[in-house]
Amino acid sequence: MSLPTSFYPAPKASDEVTRQFFEHSSAPRINTDAVIVQALTQQYPNLQLSVVPRLSSDLLSYAAAGHASFRFLGPDSSDELPSSLQWTVFLPPARRLDGDAGVVAEKLVYGKMAYKWEGHDFIVYLVDGRDGSASYPSIANFYVLSADKQQTEAMILQVGKWTNELHDEVWVFDGGYWQKSQDLYNSVRNASWDNVILDPDMKKAIIEDHLTFFESRDTYEGLKVPWKRGIIYYGPPGNGKTVSVKVLSSFLIGEMQRGPEYSINQIFLKARQFAPCYLVFEDLDTIVSDNVRSYFLNEVDGLKSNDGIFMIGSTNHLDRLDPGISKLLQKRPSRFDRKYFFPDPNLKERTAYCHFWQRKLSDNKDIDFPDKLCTAIAEITVDFSFAYMQEAFVASLLAIAGRSHGVGKSGGGKEVVTEELEDDWVGVRGDKDLDELVLWVEIQKQIRILREGMDKSGIKIGEVETVDR
Repeated sequence: MSLPTSFYPAPKASDEVTRQFFEHSSAPRINTDAVIVQALTQQYPNLQLSVVPRLSSDLLSYAAAGHASFRFLGPDSSDELPSSLQWTVFLPPARRLDGDAGVVAEKLVYGKMAYKWEGHDFIVYLVDGRDGSASYPSIANFYVLSADKQQTEAMILQVGKWTNELHDEVWVFDGGYWQKSQDLYNSVRNASWDNVILDPDMKKAIIEDHLTFFESRDTYEGLKVPWKRGIIYYGPPGNGKTVSVKVLSSFLIGEMQRGPEYSINQIFLKARQFAPCYLVFEDLDTIVSDNVRSYFLNEVDGLKSNDGIFMIGSTNHLDRLDPGISKLLQKRPSRFDRKYFFPDPNLKERTAYCHFWQRKLSDNKDIDFPDKLCTAIAEITVDFSFAYMQEAFVASLLAIAGRSHGVGKSGGGKEVVTEELEDDWVGVRGDKDLDELVLWVEIQKQIRILREGMDKSGIKIGEVETVDR
C-alpha cells in the first residue's frame, strides 16, 4: 500500500519555492500555478509577482538576443535539492547532407535566476508545469518578482513585442497552430525572378499589382474604399505559381502567412495583427471546403476590417473552387479582384527554360549543350509544364551520371536512339549532330516515359510544335 506524499519527509531546501516544486512534481498534481504562486507569495511577501507565459513573452530568448541579461542562482550549501532542473537533449541536424553532426543542448525545466533589464533587477523563476488533460503538454511560465509591478509590465510589453515579431522568419499556420519558420524565410529570400519564366507583360502586371498595393493606402482612403486586395493564381500544376509567390514574398519580405486546411479565424486574426501583410492561401480549392466556406467568405468580406491585407490564392483547378468564390470572381471583385492564369509554357517559353538549364550546366564538361539542343527539346515537350520539363532534365542527368561507363559528351548516342525511339511517339526530325549528344539521347527516353505516364493519367497531350532548325 502506497502512502500519501505528505507521509514522506519533505526534502530540505533554503528556497521554499524549490522545495514545493520538487515535492509537487513527485506526486499527483492538480495545478502547478497555484502551488508555485502560493510558495512565492509566502517566500517573497514584499515583492510583486507576475505570472508570464513563455509562449507569449520569452524572457530567455530576449536576453539571448542581447536585450537583457540574467544569471542562474545556485543552491545554498545546506540544500538537499538542486536549484534547477534541466534536460540534456540531442538536436539532429536539419540536413544530414550538410555533414553536420547535430548539437547537444540544455532544456530548462525549472530554474531560478537574477534578471536585469534596462537597469532594473528582477527575480525570475521558470517552471514547466505540464498541467492539462493532454499527455505532457508544453506549458512553461515565468514567475517574475520585482519591487515595482509597473517595471515588470513595462519589461513584459517589450519582451512580448519582441517575441511576437519576426526575426528572419515567416509565420506559417500548419498542424493547427501558428509557428515561425526560418527555413521558409530562407527559401523565400533565395527565390529569384531568374527562376520564373512567364510572359513579360504578365510578369510586369503581377509585380505592379503587388507593389502598388502596399504603396497606395492613402489612395484607397481618399477613394473611401477598403484597403484590401485579392489575387488568384490558377492553372495546371508546375508552371510557376508557387515560385512566383516566393519571389514576390522576397520583394515584400515583411510578413507572410500561408494557410492550411482549417482555423480560418486564426489565420485572419494573425493577418490583421500584422497588417500590412501578404496572406497566401496555397491550393485554395482544398482549403475552402464545404464546412468552412461561409466562414471563409465572412472573414474575407464580412464586418471585420481587412485593411492592409494583400491576399493571394493559388489553385491548380479553378473549376474546383467553391461557387461562392469562383462566381464572385466574376460578379463581385471585392474578394478576389483579379485572376492570373499560369498556362503550360508555349514553344518560346519552353525554349527559354532549356536555355535556363543550358546556363546551369555551362560548367559541366561532360555535357555538351548547344543552342540547337534547346530548340529540339522544346519541340518535343508540348503540353509539358515546367515541372515536367524539370523532371525530364533531372532524370536524364541522373541516368547519365549513374552509368558505370558513360559515353561522355558525345559518341555512341546515335545507335541508342535508333533502338529506343518508336516511329509515332514524337514528331521530331532526325539530326545527325544531335544524335551524337548524350543529353539528347537520354532526354528523349525520359520524355517518352513521362508522356506514357501522362497518357495513363489522362493528361491531355496536344500536337507537337516544330520549327525549322
